[in-house]
Amino acid sequence: MAGNQFGSVFKLTTFGESHGQAIGGVIDGCPAGITLDLAAIQTELNRRKPGQSAIVTQRKEPDEVTFYSGIFEGKTTGTPIGFAIHNTNQKSKDYTHIKDSYRPSHADYVYDQKYGFRDYRGGGRSSARETASRVVAGAIAKQMLQGVSIHAYVSAVGPISIDQPYTDLDFNHIEQNPVRCPDPEKAQEMEAYIRQIRKEGDTVGGVVSCVVRGLPVGLGEPAFDKLHAVLGHAMLSINAVKGFEYGSGFAGAIKKGSEHNDLFNNDGSTQTNHSGGIQGGISNGMDIYFNVAFKPVATIMQAQDTINNKGEQVVMEGKGRHDPCVVPRAVPIVEAMTALVLADFELIRRTNKS
Repeated sequence: MAGNQFGSVFKLTTFGESHGQAIGGVIDGCPAGITLDLAAIQTELNRRKPGQSAIVTQRKEPDEVTFYSGIFEGKTTGTPIGFAIHNTNQKSKDYTHIKDSYRPSHADYVYDQKYGFRDYRGGGRSSARETASRVVAGAIAKQMLQGVSIHAYVSAVGPISIDQPYTDLDFNHIEQNPVRCPDPEKAQEMEAYIRQIRKEGDTVGGVVSCVVRGLPVGLGEPAFDKLHAVLGHAMLSINAVKGFEYGSGFAGAIKKGSEHNDLFNNDGSTQTNHSGGIQGGISNGMDIYFNVAFKPVATIMQAQDTINNKGEQVVMEGKGRHDPCVVPRAVPIVEAMTALVLADFELIRRTNKS
């Protein structure tokens, strides 16, 4: 299986399955001498881990990361950083009912067709549990990006969405509710809706928005490695993501150029920011902001028609522990992938200057 590495200079390779002994990764290209706050890395993992509230999967995993290399006396050494997160609460029997059948809209069928084999326990390598390794690497990348802030938050759950622009939101509210929505009133509506969906044995999608501040001008490469193109790649690599838009996004398609152009101030900043902080694929010093759309989780606790590996029609009903809505736990994943992209481009920028 290819495709287990992300990045060109700051590289992350991940390993492991949902119900294996451990998941983990190797970070290559991290500069030496970066002082790491290991407690902050664990805090990021805690934001993603299962069982943290009543509206997420009740799988109980401590998700404690252990580092095996690349760190000495609290600082990076410049050598590969190896780490692992051991699985302690697998219940593989929860998946025996799908051993020979395929969940609609899940990776089950295509994995079996592509590889002639699949790990049906929790989805194996296709499980979103793999993203815990990304959060570890992203937490390290965050600490490398001095002066840069990355704030992701839930802006929509199903039909419920935040009305005001991100500039009117107080990001201090993000971690004050289980949905991770910075609008307290909308957060209550979203939480109630997710609870309702769970009682119905169903799932619902949503949107995670992200804002990056303090990024200098010059990150991103023309042509194929535009900053927004790689951000899109990063976000679309996250499980259940169905869409990515930055800046004005699709709404910009209905505007005239005279309405959409960001006029300059004398200092190079712009009076508006329809560009979303990126022009010509390169950061322009303004806020970068984008939206990431997540589909409803494929595994639902309702009977559905499907097929088995013999091509026979069967009926399946989900069992086990699953998220009724992934977006609250996806917030730190979006931040982590953003940090990985920015750290990679920052190192490329340093190389271009030398």
